[in-house]
Amino acid sequence: MSLLTALRESPAHRSTASKYTSLNGLLYLASGGMLIAWPGVIQTLLGDAPFQGHEAALVRVLGMALAVIGWLYFFGGRSGGRQVVAASVLDRLILVPLVLVPTALAGVFPHTMIGFAILDPALALGAWWLLAREMRGGAA
Repeated sequence: MSLLTALRESPAHRSTASKYTSLNGLLYLASGGMLIAWPGVIQTLLGDAPFQGHEAALVRVLGMALAVIGWLYFFGGRSGGRQVVAASVLDRLILVPLVLVPTALAGVFPHTMIGFAILDPALALGAWWLLAREMRGGAA
């Protein structure tokens, strides 16, 4: 089986939580691509301070990490597995704020870090709600 064939596979029926996780993945993939292509977006749209040194390269690395996370969420959601949804909820509710809030308070791209520290857990709560609803039998 080729890699492309494997990537195109998707179960006949995916839960709403899995579809939601895939959509979150596309959002992260697009956000990461934006940071890779245009690191200055954090000043232009989010109002963070101008770069002093080689921060643009670091923003591109953050963009790459965000794009990889998006890629994995997209295909994890397409797999239809509830474990992927549950795992994404835990890391986004605990790890993301635990790392990003102190980073923002230290003055490192504060608007960008706080923005992601709010958006990511909010999206995780949506996934958790959909997963809980599915497990109660409310919707598939």
